[in-house]
Amino acid sequence: MSLTLENMDRVVGGETHIADMNLTLEPGSFNVLLGRTLSGKTSLMRLMAGLDTPTRGRILMNGEDVTGRSVRHRNVSMVYQQFINYPGLSVYDNIASPLKLARVPRAEIDRRVRQIAEMLHMEHLLERLPLELSGGQQQRTAMGRALVKDADVVLFDEPLVNLDYKLREEFREELRAVFSERNCIAVYATTEPGEALALGGNTAVLHEGRLVQYGATEDVYHRPGNIAAAEMFSEPPINIVTGSVSGTEIRFDESLHFPAGEALGKLSPGDYRFGIRASHITLEPRASDDVELRMSVDIAEISGSETFLHVHNDHFHMTVHLDGVHEFAVDEPVTLYFPAHKVYAFDPDGAVVHIPAHLGGI
Repeated sequence: MSLTLENMDRVVGGETHIADMNLTLEPGSFNVLLGRTLSGKTSLMRLMAGLDTPTRGRILMNGEDVTGRSVRHRNVSMVYQQFINYPGLSVYDNIASPLKLARVPRAEIDRRVRQIAEMLHMEHLLERLPLELSGGQQQRTAMGRALVKDADVVLFDEPLVNLDYKLREEFREELRAVFSERNCIAVYATTEPGEALALGGNTAVLHEGRLVQYGATEDVYHRPGNIAAAEMFSEPPINIVTGSVSGTEIRFDESLHFPAGEALGKLSPGDYRFGIRASHITLEPRASDDVELRMSVDIAEISGSETFLHVHNDHFHMTVHLDGVHEFAVDEPVTLYFPAHKVYAFDPDGAVVHIPAHLGGI
């Protein structure tokens, strides 16, 4: 069962929620919708589910036009951020509820509920009520109810956002395992680039209701087609610095110049916007083509075992993602390094014109 969105718009009260959407999801695929809040992720899922109707365009399932078909008549399941369960029903009956509504025979209901419970490691919880469960167990229950239908399309609208970090990691692993055994289309919405990378599969980057880029997750991460995709698929966003190419040299706002090297040297002379991932900037030189940056500290933001260092000079600001805890004073001078061979180049309109050849790691 393929799912195709064809020339699709969704306009509500004069506001465009989805614009000119063309996207095809293949059977058995796991797909991530990556975008900031209000980028159109939930709007797109509601259209896929049949909860909303597009203002323009068509939705095709396996080549059949289902644009006007309601959610009741589509074989689709959806899991939301909130733990939506029936509080008066046991875990067993919560999971079984869509099958009972569909008048599936009792023996088949029992078989499928217990199969899903085993898959989600919930066999011992089937007789409990939702309020007797932890947050993670409640979300597993909601997930079980979505999966037991054996739907053609299963939609996850940021289902892990209310769980703690450890539970989120466990769920990601379980999701990958669950969908490796199923032939349905899975669609998972998130605002977090790291979550998209952890889930793998394919990623569709959304921005202001438009599809920016779609493809294999690691390929979209390493090979963004434009600045919008590069900024969205980076946490923190990729550093963008205005500069120019003149023969064998790269110049950043007249404040920094370095050899273009073999790859960047192939660019035509002119103005460009250069991208440097925050994780590629270090406190010590590591590569033979490292470029030295002399900056001043704005703030060192420590988050667990990582430090996000915000720095500036007279011409531009940058963010650095460092492993470990590093303390810096405001306005403290700091020397940083980035490898020239990992620099992206975009034209003035934001389209990518150079992708680094050696892209190992994140």
